[in-house]
Amino acid sequence: MNVVEDKFYRARITQRVDFSEDLWMIRVDTGGEFRFKAGQYATLGVQTAEKLIERPYSIVSSPYEKEVEFFIELVPQGELTPLLYKLKVGDEMMFRKVAKGRFTLDTKSGRTSHLLLATVTGIAPFVSYSRTLLKDWKDGKFGGEHKLFIIEGASRSWEFGYHDELRKYAAEVPWLTYLPTISRPWEDPNWKGETGRVDDIIRKYTDKWGLTGQNASAYLCGHPDMIEHGKGMLRRAGWQKDAMTEEVYFIPAKQSQT
Repeated sequence: MNVVEDKFYRARITQRVDFSEDLWMIRVDTGGEFRFKAGQYATLGVQTAEKLIERPYSIVSSPYEKEVEFFIELVPQGELTPLLYKLKVGDEMMFRKVAKGRFTLDTKSGRTSHLLLATVTGIAPFVSYSRTLLKDWKDGKFGGEHKLFIIEGASRSWEFGYHDELRKYAAEVPWLTYLPTISRPWEDPNWKGETGRVDDIIRKYTDKWGLTGQNASAYLCGHPDMIEHGKGMLRRAGWQKDAMTEEVYFIPAKQSQT
């Protein structure tokens, strides 16, 4: 067995859904055992004639699901996403056998409310949390003692790949609240929901929901500007460093995680 075969599976795409010209979802059959916790990421790769190009992607699916799901945004200048974008159902990709990441739900600190802040594909780990807790809820393994408050931002509403799913969960269970917001309502005249960037409305909704750095943990995932501004808003509202965790999807100057 060579090094590649030792560390990677040859995963196969079983489903693809395009949400817009540059946003799509894929589900893959890893081709072998793959263990992970909700909130972790997998490393996907494409072998070119010159080299193997790989990047980490947060997992959308729950560990209870047989296949692994990803929500991907095309970065035209990126090394990997243009290659992934070309792949269709039935095509193969390289898939590292070991999941990584510590962006998992904090159930140890004593803070039982969880403020989940995302932009576009940054919703991925929060969908994984939600699906996992929903399964545990239905199986009687979770009593609703932890509550999720999701704020998801995008420029326009069609960038919300999991809007319908999260709205459905929020209507079904008492422990999940979902609030999508768009920052370019003039480009989306049919949108009737909240408007503004995520960091513009954090204070409004943390006050409304009664969330503080003492009773809630904050998780920020997606665009680095939202994360920096969001952390600043929370710090000014009295949240301490140990109550915040982040997952930055790319560094704008380098496009390092595309």
